[in-house]
Amino acid sequence: MYARVRIAIFATVLLAACGDPPNREMDQAQGAIDAARAAGAEQYAAEELAAAVTALDQAKDVVAQGDYRSALTYALDSRERAQNAAKQASDQRAAVGSQTERALTEIGALLDRGDQRLAVAEAQKVPRRTITKVRSALDNVRATLQKASAAVERGDYQAAQRELNGVSRQTMAAIEEIDKAIAARQPRPRR
Repeated sequence: MYARVRIAIFATVLLAACGDPPNREMDQAQGAIDAARAAGAEQYAAEELAAAVTALDQAKDVVAQGDYRSALTYALDSRERAQNAAKQASDQRAAVGSQTERALTEIGALLDRGDQRLAVAEAQKVPRRTITKVRSALDNVRATLQKASAAVERGDYQAAQRELNGVSRQTMAAIEEIDKAIAARQPRPRR
């Protein structure tokens, strides 16, 4: 008999819980969505964020129809998806940041190498036209590197990556051009 009373109380509480809209859970889902957006989910976890927003919209729709149990399910799903989106965004942002920092370092090293090769070219009296052309290319790389570094400082890694797109190839091409000019100035061995 005591067990029956406990079951009856539990059933009453459960029914009462399903009798009200899940406002608290929907508010939590909205808070999780807002946190995911703040973490950059719109850029780095767009699909998961969109799924969270859709689930919350579905929760609101079924609340209007009086289906609070389904609304609770949608609200909980929305919150979970939003939390996943925030984590994905954080992880992806860290990975992109790391890649961008590595690219900045690599391009900076290439730029130093290009400057060193330019100094050798000047010492070997490579034609001024070639030196000027390569120096201009390296100056453009330097300016692009500064823009990308500024984007990194703002935390905009995607803008930095857009700036750096193709810059390694441009730098290597300039180095190859000056190396060819240096090689052309070398005396040819006699046979």
